[in-house]
This record gives sequence, structure tokens and C-alpha cells, in this order.
Amino acid sequence: MHNTVRKALGPRGLLLCGGLLLLGGSCKRQTPAAAQHAIPTALPGKLNVGFVYVSSVSDGGWSFAHDQGRKVLEQSLPYVHTATVERVAEGAEAEAALRSFARKGFDLLIAASFGFMDSTATVAAEFPKTKFLHIAGYKYNDKNFGNAFGAMESMKYLAGLIAGARAKEDGRKKLGYIAPFPIPEVVRLINATAIGMRQSCSDCTMDLRFINSWFDPGREQEAAESLLQAGADVIITGADTTGPIAVAGKHGRWAIGYDSQTACEIDRAHCLTSTYWNWGVLYTQVAAQVHDGTWKPAASYGDVDSGLLGLLGFEEGATPLPGVPAEIIPTVREKLGLLRKGTLSRFDIFSGPLRDNHGKTVIPDGKRLSQSDLEGLPGCTVCMSWLAEGISGELPKK
Repeated sequence: MHNTVRKALGPRGLLLCGGLLLLGGSCKRQTPAAAQHAIPTALPGKLNVGFVYVSSVSDGGWSFAHDQGRKVLEQSLPYVHTATVERVAEGAEAEAALRSFARKGFDLLIAASFGFMDSTATVAAEFPKTKFLHIAGYKYNDKNFGNAFGAMESMKYLAGLIAGARAKEDGRKKLGYIAPFPIPEVVRLINATAIGMRQSCSDCTMDLRFINSWFDPGREQEAAESLLQAGADVIITGADTTGPIAVAGKHGRWAIGYDSQTACEIDRAHCLTSTYWNWGVLYTQVAAQVHDGTWKPAASYGDVDSGLLGLLGFEEGATPLPGVPAEIIPTVREKLGLLRKGTLSRFDIFSGPLRDNHGKTVIPDGKRLSQSDLEGLPGCTVCMSWLAEGISGELPKK
């Protein structure tokens, strides 16, 4: 179910209208990537790394974070040269971009969207000497094609602790979550947030608004307004832009950002934190291994101890933002420290007893979810198609 839904939705969840890409409610015709973008030439003597993005790096979220990782890669490894292609749709356009990079002699290609998975697999088979890394998928081979993602659910759990403590202190014990799509990747982050919320505020509840898009500033802001009108004290976004933070601040309420370390810059007075990706850690590691000839393609899923994930205001030596309640700070720091050491993991967060929002026990005492359960992959037994205790409403029907 997870894979079928993600494919149908297109790259990062954008809806496809036949040969058109539906963005923000209207179809826009896409031209082949090769026609849209001039693919740079590889530089002799360098390890050439090409990046294919689904949106503009100015989105302030997903693609922005990947491009920050690209910059870290270049700064960390002087022998690396990088080039990018932005706003690439899945299917033929993604294939064209990847194929053009490979033909120009790039050594490593990074496809930074789930919707690029099949295109990456196709082109990797055509260019066995080129290395390919796909982000957020599950396909790979043992020759030249790997995939990678990370346990953002661990950071969302900590964000839930902060949000619950804030709502409890304010006496408005309701949170709001802006959710892109009702798919396992999104649902596990929602549930992790709710688990954290209930630990710091046992009688807090959380409303959901599904916007059916990863990147739609208008819908994101409308969802934030709706949640605030319904009484939410803290808005947590699972989409790409910082608009919900600005909306919450305008109403004197709180917000938690996503994807980027800079998300709170739009309103630091009302932003509590942001859960974000440190893609530079992964990209530097993979590029160095490709350069040394030691890279082995596999399915990689980094936990917090990998350095791939971050929580704004709780980095080493950092000071939490002013809105974070003082009493929750030691707890968050303690749990984050355990996550960084690897003594606490995503599996511990999703360990029993846990109930869904109908009171049914989904994870008994002494049990915990598997990786297949978390990702909703074939073989899952407690697949991520349920909502945790404290969440109001139901998952939209497919």
C-alpha cells in the first residue's frame, strides 16, 4: 500500500494529470529535463556528483535541506565537484536528467525524491560504471544502486514532548499537525509526535489536516489557520514551507518547523524548534567511499546516532528557543543524548504498550514495531495505518 500510493502521487506527492503535473490545483505541462536544464560537464580530475531535485532549492524545506548537504559535501571533500538540476518531475523527465548526467561522465548521481525511484533503477541498469543513490525509497542492487533515509520519527517524538509541554503550560491542550498524505512515511511521524505529546501532556489531543501535497504554500497556510481556529496551541508541520510558522506567530500561537535547520528564522519568537535533516553527513560519507572504491550499495536507514538528524536549539552547545518550557528541556536533552549514543532508538519509541485513538492496543507490553512495520513495507504485521492515542479523527480513505 505504501509503495503504490507513493507512486501514484508522483514526486514528493505532487499529483499527476496524465502527462501533466498538478501543482497547487492546476495542471502545468512539463518539458523534458534535458530541454529545461543545461547539464554541466564533468570536471576532469574531480569526483563529479550530480543532484536531481524535485523542487527548487528556494523551497525552504526538502530540496533546500538537500542542497545544504551538497554544499557541506563540497566543503568537506576538495576533490568533489557537484552540479544540480531542480524542479524535475518523476518518470521520463527524471530519467532524462539522470541519463544526461551519466552520459556526461558524472561518477555519483543522487536522486532526492521517492518519486525518482523507478527512474533511478532504470538508468542505473544502463550505466553500470556510474554510482546511484536514491533518497527515501526501497529499491537497490548489489552493483551500483543504493537507497538511504533516516529515522525522523525519533526527532518528531522529541518535538511532541516539547509541543505537549508548551500546550500544558498554556492551558490550551490541543496541538495541530499539517500532514501531506496518509501514507506510512507521514503517519509514523504523526504517531511519533503524538506519543511524545502524551508523555509530556497526558490529556493533550492533536488535530490533523491533510493537504495532499508536500509543497503548497497556500494549502499549508490554510491548514494552519483552520487548526488555530479549532483551538490548537501549537502547529506542527510535516510539509515543506515555513508559512505555518508565520501564521501561528500572527495569531500569537506556537509552531514547530520541518526539514530545514533555518525554518524558525521566519519567526523565532513563536517557533519552538524544527526537526531537520543533515544530508551533508550522508553525502560526504558516500562520496568518500565512492572515491576510495569502498562504497557498497545497500538500503541505509540512519538513526540519530548517524548524525543525519537534527533538532533546532538542542545541538551541542545550543540554547533552546525562548518558547520552549524550561521544565521539558532536561528531558529532551536526556533523551536526545541517549538517541545520539544509540542506547535509545526509534524501536524504543514505538514499543508497547501503545494504543490507537480508539483505545485498541496495537503494540502490547514488551513488544515493539519492526522496520517493516514503521515503513509499511511488505511483511509488516502492525503496518503504519493507524493513529496513536490522543489524535482526533481518522485517516482519509484511499
